[in-house]
Amino acid sequence: MISLDAYRAQWFGNIRADVLAGLVVALALIPEAIAFSIIAGVDPKVGLYASFSIAVLIAFVGGRPGMISAATAATAVLMVTLVRDHGLQYLLAATVLTGVIQIAMGLLKLGFVMRYVSKSVMTGFVNALAILIFMAQLPELDPRAVGWLTYVLVAASLAIIYLFPYLTKAVPSPLVTILVLTALTMYFGWEVRTVGDMGALPDTLPVFLIPDIPLTLETLWIILPYSLAIAVVGLLESLMTQNLVDELTDTKSDRNQECIGQGIANTATGFIGGMAGCAMIGQSMINVKSGGRGRLSAFTAGAVLLILVVFLGEWVAQIPMPALVAIMIMVSVGTFSWSSIKNLTVHPRSSSMVMVATVVTVVWTHNLAIGVLVGVLLSGIFFAGKIAQLFKVTSSISADGRVRTYLVEGQLFYGSVEDFMDAFDFREALDRVVIDVSRAHIWDISSVQALDMAVLKFRRDGAEVEIVGLNAASETIVDKLAMHDKPGAADKLMAH
Repeated sequence: MISLDAYRAQWFGNIRADVLAGLVVALALIPEAIAFSIIAGVDPKVGLYASFSIAVLIAFVGGRPGMISAATAATAVLMVTLVRDHGLQYLLAATVLTGVIQIAMGLLKLGFVMRYVSKSVMTGFVNALAILIFMAQLPELDPRAVGWLTYVLVAASLAIIYLFPYLTKAVPSPLVTILVLTALTMYFGWEVRTVGDMGALPDTLPVFLIPDIPLTLETLWIILPYSLAIAVVGLLESLMTQNLVDELTDTKSDRNQECIGQGIANTATGFIGGMAGCAMIGQSMINVKSGGRGRLSAFTAGAVLLILVVFLGEWVAQIPMPALVAIMIMVSVGTFSWSSIKNLTVHPRSSSMVMVATVVTVVWTHNLAIGVLVGVLLSGIFFAGKIAQLFKVTSSISADGRVRTYLVEGQLFYGSVEDFMDAFDFREALDRVVIDVSRAHIWDISSVQALDMAVLKFRRDGAEVEIVGLNAASETIVDKLAMHDKPGAADKLMAH
């Protein structure tokens, strides 16, 4: 539990930088929220209200200061079918249920699963999102839709972004880029795409409402699959982004609190007409690179977003898209782990394969959950393979040739049972067999069954078998699951 002094410091320990970073994020959130609303098939105000609500609430109840959460593409793509088949009200109900599920996951402390995501998967996740962020900008650079002026303005914006910090870092260069490009576009009347071309901005504040749906079990079964999918994908992206921000800021944060915070934010958002969301790696990177570190940056981003679209919508609509495209390109370039390319020839081949597989899967499917799942599965397979290679069985025979001792060394589990069984010569005529596992550990039912099979095969040919050296944990699982000393064991095992 965080202390009151630490919580206060997270709010007011970096006021100036947090406010300025929040302003930049708010401006970058607007076209993103509109685009994600279009993806989900709802009115732009649904995504904008969601981004305001989630960003503000997560500032208070989230577990990672400085991380930005709002409406996202990762969750929006999961809503398309629900909106198309049942309408907006069912989406709002699904958003509320999503939040409840995430709160439950946080209370159950499921944030610990992130410790099983390897560094290779994390690198693949970051690289894949960097590629997706860049690809998302390509429609704004399509020569069939934009003129040469767009490319000039994008280049000029990038120049300001990267060169302005050499003059001063007092003001974030992305904010300067937006202000300068907007002023020039309005003054000269340049014909380029603007935020206003993305969709209509809301002109009223959000209001509390209860989703207008039948309160029946049938309704629950309709929204539950969508809510579960959104909850899992949302938390997965949030926790992965949280790890990244932890590394960038060299600080630790509370994963379980972040799960609860995301749930509270989504639950409340469903009651003001917003769609479910999660952490945004792009906006979080903008925030961190602009100096944002505390809770005030996320609060500022959400609050300023609402003020801009509701009260200053006429001005916000004039922001040229080339400026925002340049900012997202900067985020893409800064997010990608360029050292990972060089490391492909240095790191173990299995680690490189996991990283590349994660990148390819995420980019191919545009689904973070599938990509990370593939990476984690590959990591598990390669890890099991490496552990299995450290396993060996050696043997020695007594002077009279009647007693053979097998020394088992390493980890006996499903990946090494085949080598375990191959090490025994069941045709050898012996009076007694000793299986010494003092240098081994027995992990699972597969290894216990293999031990059973070895004992019974030797006994079948008349040899006396003794297992020695079981450590406490191995003895517990063998006593519980082994069958070789139970009546009818031979018949049961040989039947398998």
